Amino acid sequence: MKMSQFRKNADGENVAWAIWRRLDTPGHDAARLVRAGAGYLLAGTAVFLHAKGPACIGYQVQVDHEWSTIYGQIEGFVAGETVRHEIGRDGDGWRLDGSMMPDVAGLRDLDLGFTPATNLLQLRRAGPQLGRRAELTVAWFDIGETRITALPQVYIRRSETTYEYSAPSVPYEAVLEMAPNGFVQSYPHLWMMEESAAPPGMA
Repeated sequence: MKMSQFRKNADGENVAWAIWRRLDTPGHDAARLVRAGAGYLLAGTAVFLHAKGPACIGYQVQVDHEWSTIYGQIEGFVAGETVRHEIGRDGDGWRLDGSMMPDVAGLRDLDLGFTPATNLLQLRRAGPQLGRRAELTVAWFDIGETRITALPQVYIRRSETTYEYSAPSVPYEAVLEMAPNGFVQSYPHLWMMEESAAPPGMA
Protein backbone atom coordinates (compact mmCIF):
# COMPACT_ATOMS: atom_id res chain seq x y z
CA MET A 1 0.00 0.00 0.00
CA LYS A 2 1.45 3.35 -1.01
CA MET A 3 1.69 6.10 1.56
CA SER A 4 -0.51 8.26 -0.68
CA GLN A 5 -3.36 5.89 0.13
CA PHE A 6 -3.23 6.93 3.78
CA ARG A 7 -4.30 10.16 5.46
CA LYS A 8 -2.76 11.55 8.63
CA ASN A 9 -4.99 11.75 11.69
CA ALA A 10 -4.73 14.26 14.55
CA ASP A 11 -1.96 12.17 16.15
CA GLY A 12 0.12 12.25 12.98
CA GLU A 13 -0.53 8.58 12.19
CA ASN A 14 -0.99 7.46 8.61
CA VAL A 15 -4.43 5.86 8.50
CA ALA A 16 -6.80 4.27 5.97
CA TRP A 17 -10.37 3.65 7.06
CA ALA A 18 -13.81 2.44 5.94
CA ILE A 19 -17.36 1.86 7.14
CA TRP A 20 -19.74 -0.67 5.63
CA ARG A 21 -23.43 -1.45 5.83
CA ARG A 22 -24.33 -5.12 6.02
CA LEU A 23 -26.81 -6.30 3.39
CA ASP A 24 -27.94 -9.76 4.50
CA THR A 25 -28.89 -8.68 8.05
CA PRO A 26 -29.02 -5.36 9.93
CA GLY A 27 -25.53 -4.19 10.80
CA HIS A 28 -22.47 -2.02 10.23
CA ASP A 29 -18.71 -2.47 10.40
CA ALA A 30 -16.01 0.18 10.73
CA ALA A 31 -12.28 -0.45 10.42
CA ARG A 32 -8.99 1.38 10.14
CA LEU A 33 -5.51 0.36 9.04
CA VAL A 34 -2.40 1.95 10.57
CA ARG A 35 1.30 1.29 10.42
CA ALA A 36 2.54 -0.77 13.39
CA GLY A 37 6.30 -1.19 13.62
CA ALA A 38 7.50 -2.76 10.39
CA GLY A 39 3.99 -3.91 9.49
CA TYR A 40 0.37 -2.85 9.82
CA LEU A 41 -2.48 -3.17 12.30
CA LEU A 42 -6.07 -3.59 11.13
CA ALA A 43 -8.64 -2.83 13.84
CA GLY A 44 -12.41 -2.48 13.71
CA THR A 45 -15.80 -3.24 15.20
CA ALA A 46 -18.71 -5.08 13.61
CA VAL A 47 -22.22 -4.57 15.03
CA PHE A 48 -24.87 -6.77 13.46
CA LEU A 49 -27.82 -9.08 14.05
CA HIS A 50 -26.45 -12.59 14.52
CA ALA A 51 -28.71 -15.66 14.39
CA LYS A 52 -28.55 -15.75 18.22
CA GLY A 53 -29.23 -12.04 18.70
CA PRO A 54 -27.43 -8.68 18.64
CA ALA A 55 -23.66 -8.94 18.20
CA CYS A 56 -20.88 -6.43 18.85
CA ILE A 57 -17.45 -7.76 17.90
CA GLY A 58 -14.18 -5.84 18.08
CA TYR A 59 -11.28 -7.27 16.11
CA GLN A 60 -7.58 -6.71 15.44
CA VAL A 61 -5.27 -8.32 12.91
CA GLN A 62 -1.55 -7.56 12.93
CA VAL A 63 0.54 -8.28 9.83
CA ASP A 64 4.25 -8.02 9.11
CA HIS A 65 5.97 -6.00 6.38
CA GLU A 66 5.02 -8.69 3.82
CA TRP A 67 1.34 -8.49 4.89
CA SER A 68 1.46 -11.98 6.44
CA THR A 69 -0.65 -12.41 9.57
CA ILE A 70 1.15 -12.47 12.91
CA TYR A 71 -1.69 -12.13 15.38
CA GLY A 72 -5.47 -11.73 15.61
CA GLN A 73 -7.86 -10.92 18.42
CA ILE A 74 -11.66 -10.95 18.63
CA GLU A 75 -13.61 -9.65 21.63
CA GLY A 76 -17.24 -8.70 22.24
CA PHE A 77 -20.60 -10.35 22.71
CA VAL A 78 -23.36 -12.18 20.88
CA ALA A 79 -26.71 -11.79 22.67
CA GLY A 80 -25.90 -12.67 26.29
CA GLU A 81 -22.65 -14.51 25.60
CA THR A 82 -19.14 -13.10 25.80
CA VAL A 83 -16.92 -13.78 22.80
CA ARG A 84 -13.14 -13.66 23.08
CA HIS A 85 -10.49 -15.39 20.99
CA GLU A 86 -6.78 -14.97 20.35
CA ILE A 87 -5.20 -16.21 17.15
CA GLY A 88 -1.44 -16.49 16.74
CA ARG A 89 0.82 -17.49 13.87
CA ASP A 90 4.53 -18.23 14.12
CA GLY A 91 7.09 -20.69 12.79
CA ASP A 92 5.21 -23.59 14.38
CA GLY A 93 1.90 -22.74 12.72
CA TRP A 94 -1.45 -21.31 13.86
CA ARG A 95 -2.97 -21.34 17.34
CA LEU A 96 -6.51 -20.58 18.45
CA ASP A 97 -6.64 -19.68 22.14
CA GLY A 98 -3.38 -21.56 22.62
CA SER A 99 -4.39 -24.73 20.77
CA MET A 100 -2.56 -25.72 17.59
CA MET A 101 -4.59 -25.68 14.36
CA PRO A 102 -2.84 -28.21 12.07
CA ASP A 103 -5.41 -27.90 9.29
CA VAL A 104 -4.09 -24.43 8.36
CA ALA A 105 -0.35 -25.00 8.74
CA GLY A 106 1.56 -23.15 6.06
CA LEU A 107 -1.14 -20.57 5.35
CA ARG A 108 -0.27 -16.89 5.75
CA ASP A 109 -3.55 -14.94 5.73
CA LEU A 110 -6.26 -14.67 8.39
CA ASP A 111 -9.80 -14.18 7.07
CA LEU A 112 -12.49 -13.20 9.60
CA GLY A 113 -15.88 -14.32 8.34
CA PHE A 114 -17.94 -11.54 9.93
CA THR A 115 -16.13 -8.56 8.35
CA PRO A 116 -15.12 -7.47 4.83
CA ALA A 117 -11.99 -5.75 6.18
CA THR A 118 -9.54 -8.68 6.00
CA ASN A 119 -9.74 -9.02 2.20
CA LEU A 120 -7.51 -5.95 1.99
CA LEU A 121 -4.67 -7.78 3.79
CA GLN A 122 -4.85 -10.80 1.47
CA LEU A 123 -4.85 -8.69 -1.68
CA ARG A 124 -1.97 -6.51 -0.49
CA ARG A 125 0.13 -9.61 0.13
CA ALA A 126 -0.69 -11.69 -2.93
CA GLY A 127 -3.27 -9.97 -5.11
CA PRO A 128 -2.92 -10.71 -8.85
CA GLN A 129 -1.84 -8.24 -11.51
CA LEU A 130 -4.37 -6.96 -14.02
CA GLY A 131 -5.77 -9.84 -16.08
CA ARG A 132 -4.16 -12.47 -13.87
CA ARG A 133 -5.56 -15.06 -11.45
CA ALA A 134 -4.52 -15.84 -7.89
CA GLU A 135 -5.56 -18.84 -5.82
CA LEU A 136 -5.29 -17.85 -2.15
CA THR A 137 -6.16 -20.37 0.53
CA VAL A 138 -6.62 -18.50 3.80
CA ALA A 139 -7.05 -19.36 7.47
CA TRP A 140 -10.76 -18.68 8.06
CA PHE A 141 -12.48 -18.05 11.39
CA ASP A 142 -16.00 -16.88 12.23
CA ILE A 143 -18.11 -16.26 15.30
CA GLY A 144 -19.35 -19.50 16.85
CA GLU A 145 -16.58 -21.64 15.32
CA THR A 146 -14.26 -23.75 17.45
CA ARG A 147 -11.50 -24.20 14.87
CA ILE A 148 -9.64 -22.26 12.22
CA THR A 149 -10.25 -23.87 8.83
CA ALA A 150 -8.73 -23.56 5.37
CA LEU A 151 -10.81 -21.53 2.90
CA PRO A 152 -9.78 -21.79 -0.77
CA GLN A 153 -10.39 -18.60 -2.73
CA VAL A 154 -9.85 -17.42 -6.29
CA TYR A 155 -9.29 -13.79 -7.30
CA ILE A 156 -9.22 -12.78 -10.98
CA ARG A 157 -8.35 -9.13 -11.50
CA ARG A 158 -10.54 -7.64 -14.23
CA SER A 159 -9.67 -3.96 -13.79
CA GLU A 160 -7.77 -1.64 -11.48
CA THR A 161 -10.67 -1.79 -9.02
CA THR A 162 -12.58 -5.05 -9.68
CA TYR A 163 -11.94 -8.72 -8.99
CA GLU A 164 -13.95 -11.79 -9.91
CA TYR A 165 -14.00 -13.63 -6.60
CA SER A 166 -15.06 -17.14 -5.65
CA ALA A 167 -14.90 -19.28 -2.54
CA PRO A 168 -16.22 -22.64 -3.79
CA SER A 169 -16.49 -24.36 -0.40
CA VAL A 170 -18.85 -21.71 1.05
CA PRO A 171 -20.09 -21.39 -1.77
CA TYR A 172 -19.91 -17.73 -2.82
CA GLU A 173 -18.93 -15.91 -5.99
CA ALA A 174 -19.26 -12.29 -7.06
CA VAL A 175 -17.44 -9.32 -8.55
CA LEU A 176 -15.79 -7.33 -5.75
CA GLU A 177 -15.28 -3.61 -6.22
CA MET A 178 -12.42 -1.94 -4.37
CA ALA A 179 -12.16 1.58 -2.96
CA PRO A 180 -9.08 3.72 -3.73
CA ASN A 181 -7.64 3.00 -0.26
CA GLY A 182 -7.67 -0.78 -0.86
CA PHE A 183 -10.69 -1.80 1.21
CA VAL A 184 -13.54 -3.68 -0.46
CA GLN A 185 -16.20 -1.19 -1.50
CA SER A 186 -18.87 -3.59 -2.75
CA TYR A 187 -19.25 -7.16 -1.52
CA PRO A 188 -22.47 -8.17 -3.32
CA HIS A 189 -25.30 -9.44 -1.10
CA LEU A 190 -23.13 -9.11 2.01
CA TRP A 191 -21.55 -5.65 2.47
CA MET A 192 -21.55 -2.20 0.87
CA MET A 193 -19.23 0.65 1.84
CA GLU A 194 -21.20 3.68 2.95
CA GLU A 195 -21.08 6.63 0.55
CA SER A 196 -18.07 8.91 1.09
CA ALA A 197 -16.62 6.45 3.62
CA ALA A 198 -13.26 6.31 1.81
CA PRO A 199 -11.40 9.66 1.83
CA PRO A 200 -11.14 11.24 -1.65
CA GLY A 201 -7.87 11.59 -3.48
CA MET A 202 -6.26 8.49 -1.94
CA ALA A 203 -5.59 6.57 -5.18
